[in-house]
Amino acid sequence: MERHASIERNTGETQISLTLDLDGNGTYDIQTDIRFLNHLLQLFAGHGLFDLSLKTKGDLVDDHHLVEDIAICLGQAIREALGEKKGICRYGSIVLPMDDVLCLAAVDLSGRPLFRTNYSPIHEKVNDLSTEMVPHFFRSLTVSGAMNLHLQFILAGENEHHRIEAAFKAFAHALRQACEPDRRTQGVPSTKGTLSWK
Repeated sequence: MERHASIERNTGETQISLTLDLDGNGTYDIQTDIRFLNHLLQLFAGHGLFDLSLKTKGDLVDDHHLVEDIAICLGQAIREALGEKKGICRYGSIVLPMDDVLCLAAVDLSGRPLFRTNYSPIHEKVNDLSTEMVPHFFRSLTVSGAMNLHLQFILAGENEHHRIEAAFKAFAHALRQACEPDRRTQGVPSTKGTLSWK
């Protein structure tokens, strides 16, 4: 079964073209005007073994509109690529070290959007990305992707770059686990018989 999706989003603020393959090998072609976000999305694709293509244009008065809309499109692509979610593991989690940082990520592809984190940025920016947009990115993604995501820093460390990288890597690994086929699961992994977000 092919598990991929293509999303086009055109508004007065941004134009986004995104393609995602959940069963890829981590290849990516990511072109946004926010260099650090490019790096983070490359990490997401590489660590999750997702093939990701992303081309964007946006009003860079600040980075809010573009980051938010990319997250919306990525969440929508994950949801569409999963379809009815038959035969998947549904849950995924990892405790991931990144030098001085230790980050826990837990994902449930439940159809119920919820995001919780204890991430508390110390610096306002890393390169050209506002750190306040990191939790906003994940919150927007979980709503459009209809998933439950917890990102908790067991050790927050001292480096803002490491904290944000750890969050994206941990999310990628947890999501990959949740999306993986489970040979013992017959149909949708829910006693309700559905993981629909509606």
